[in-house]
Amino acid sequence: MTLPLRTATRYVTPLREGGSMPAVVEADDEGLYVLKFRGAGQGPKALVAEVIAGGLAKALQLPMPDLALMDLDAELARTEGDPEIQDLIKASAGLNLAMDYLPGAVNFDPVAEQPDADLASRIVWFDAFISNVDRTARNTNLLMWHRRLYLIDHGAALYFHHGWDGDVSGADKAFPLIRDHVLLRGASRLAEIDGGMAAVLTEAKIAGIVADVPDAWLQGPDGFGDPETQRAAYVRYLVRRVAQRDAFVQEAIRARA
Repeated sequence: MTLPLRTATRYVTPLREGGSMPAVVEADDEGLYVLKFRGAGQGPKALVAEVIAGGLAKALQLPMPDLALMDLDAELARTEGDPEIQDLIKASAGLNLAMDYLPGAVNFDPVAEQPDADLASRIVWFDAFISNVDRTARNTNLLMWHRRLYLIDHGAALYFHHGWDGDVSGADKAFPLIRDHVLLRGASRLAEIDGGMAAVLTEAKIAGIVADVPDAWLQGPDGFGDPETQRAAYVRYLVRRVAQRDAFVQEAIRARA
């Protein structure tokens, strides 16, 4: 996976329902994107999680808006009247993360509809794998667009990497919070889809996804080595988690039961 590089040319509107206040922006390809700011409260680690989780979702053929790296010029802040937005743009000058804007998309309503058992199971497996704490009935991070389900917002995944020193021993752990997953009730095929999901996530595939994380997002005060060292640690962690996946798969099966 190699993410395209776009340049933001116009700030369109904030999306204030997001905790990090993402925005709709126009880019140099004349497309509209949802921009996730590096300077938002969650910091660069949220963007690292977005790139890795998004790449894994694409590899697993889960429905996701396309991702791109987005170069942001601090000069765009001059046209904004809101001081909070001005500060956010200035703090995020340089590389940020963007995803295709899905015009007219609506939030998924778990009461109104549920995906089929195969898709629900694959999404639950994926979220247990990436330790995604943020796909609950209260905050589904799922959109419906043209009657199709789309996964969004993975900045809260891979939560182990906050304050991380590169230790991969935690990769063997279950993910008890899967009990709160909005699609768990319909995920009746977890055992059946497990082998096929794992087979996709080879070490080479994972390394190609992690390689898309920019150096600039790995150079903060909580970095434990140079960017290459950190990327190698992510790869080791994820490869080990695939190998030891029985812990999180069985936890999800028990939680559903």
